[in-house]
Amino acid sequence: MRLAIFDIDGTLVTGSSERAFWRYLLLRGKQGPRQALAFLLFMARYLPIGGIHTPRKNKAYLSGLRVEEVEALAREFVAEKLVHRLYEPVVQRLKQHQNRGDIVVLMSGTLYPIARALADHLGVGYVCATLLSQRNGLYLAQPPEMHPYDAAKLVLVLRLSRELGFDLKDVTAYGDSRRDLFLLSAVGEPVAVRPDGTLLKVALERDWEIIAEGSRASALVR
Repeated sequence: MRLAIFDIDGTLVTGSSERAFWRYLLLRGKQGPRQALAFLLFMARYLPIGGIHTPRKNKAYLSGLRVEEVEALAREFVAEKLVHRLYEPVVQRLKQHQNRGDIVVLMSGTLYPIARALADHLGVGYVCATLLSQRNGLYLAQPPEMHPYDAAKLVLVLRLSRELGFDLKDVTAYGDSRRDLFLLSAVGEPVAVRPDGTLLKVALERDWEIIAEGSRASALVR
C-alpha cells in the first residue's frame, strides 16, 4: 500500500480551478464592491509581510460571503464546469491507486470547498486544501489558516504520512510546477505532470516519471 498525493491545478485539472471559480461567482452576482475592496486592502496590508506569495494567499474576494453558500456554489461549479477540465491520464492513474487499495489524497492551494467537491466526485476521502478564516458563518478577509503551497506541501505530507504510518519512500506524489519540487524531491515516487520548464529540467535530470503530451517529455512517459 502506498500514499498517493495528487496536486489539483495543472495536474488533475487543466488550468486554475480557483480562477475559474471566481469567474463563476462573478457571473452569479457574488462579487461586488465589498469583495473588491477587501481584496485590495488585503494586498496593501500583507504584501510588505508576505512578499511575492501574497497574491496566492489573497482569498479576501470571499469576504462577507456565507460559508454554506460558497460550499454549495463550489459543488455546483465542480459538477457543471470543473469535471470537464479533468486531465484523463492523471484521473486514470488516481483510479489505479484506488483499485490497488492505496490511500489517495488531494493536496492543493485551491479553496477547500472546491477540492472537497472534486474529491467527492472522484471518490477520494482525504483532502488538504486552503482553509479560510470565518466567523458567524461568514468568510473573513484574513490570511488562510492553512495554505498547501510550495514548501508547505512537504510539511503537510510529512505530518500526514506519520499519522497514517507511511515513510516518505512509500509516497507517490504528482505535481506540475517548480513549486512542487520540495515535495517531489522528498518522496519515493515523484511524477511530473505536464511540467513547467524548471520541473521538466529536474525530472529529466533525475529520471522521474513524466506524464505529458505534445512535447518531447511524452516520449519519456513510463
